Amino acid sequence: MTILIALLPALTWGSIVLVSVKLGGDSHSQTLGITIGALVFAFGMYLWAQPFVNTTAWMAGVVSGLFWAVGQKNQLGSVPHLGVSKAVPISTGMQLAATTLFGVIVFKEWTTATAVLLGIISIVLIITGVVLTSITGGGEDPSKESGSRRKGLLLLLISTAGYLLYVVIIRWFNIDSWAAILPQAIGMFIGAVLLTLKHKPFNKYALRNTLSGILWGIGNLGLLLSIPRIGVATSFSLSQTGVIISTLGGIFLLGEKKTKKQLVLVLAGCLLIAAGGVLIGFTKT
Repeated sequence: MTILIALLPALTWGSIVLVSVKLGGDSHSQTLGITIGALVFAFGMYLWAQPFVNTTAWMAGVVSGLFWAVGQKNQLGSVPHLGVSKAVPISTGMQLAATTLFGVIVFKEWTTATAVLLGIISIVLIITGVVLTSITGGGEDPSKESGSRRKGLLLLLISTAGYLLYVVIIRWFNIDSWAAILPQAIGMFIGAVLLTLKHKPFNKYALRNTLSGILWGIGNLGLLLSIPRIGVATSFSLSQTGVIISTLGGIFLLGEKKTKKQLVLVLAGCLLIAAGGVLIGFTKT
């Protein structure tokens, strides 16, 4: 049951970028809209669960949400430079490497030789899959592609730092899952406003993207509930298998161009990611 809960983020977060692109707007209005939707969802969950939220939970949750806003805005900002089917897999690989490093080394989450072996194999499978999905076909203008790719990768580096701190802060202070939801959503909204205000993001696209925010809220609830049970490394890695949905959706729903060779590599990469995601679920059994 815990693994099924941990897969909720894969299903919902894997769809968010696709839904946001379809709903329209730039990264500023998309980020703001997502946080509004997430805040509405979080407030509803808070009223339903009525958790006790102490001062530490409020502060850690808000700060965690601020860093999420950094991660989300820059990930969406990389899409025009790399495309969904390339940006999301690369972002996934960066996040997996960073969160696994913290989860295993700092939080000592893989405590047995079997867990370490399974974890290493699964991470290798996932990252290999990510590399395959992001291979360039060589049909693009080299000079134009190089400059745009560099900017996209820089945005993803910043995004990864934001996402890493968003996950780790809650785990570091051992905040209860239900207590974290509303403070985190408030921090996300504040962060989004601070990062996007000068770009005038309050428009119809921000309103549309509240749907993406509700999807994110459902996924975040799954992640928060699974972290105390199976740890940061396992739960976050499972959540990132949603890259399969993003990658294939970018190709077949958004019409991003791929050569036959790239398509084969993408499909192979998705299978490896799925295999790694399933395997990593056994590191806590």
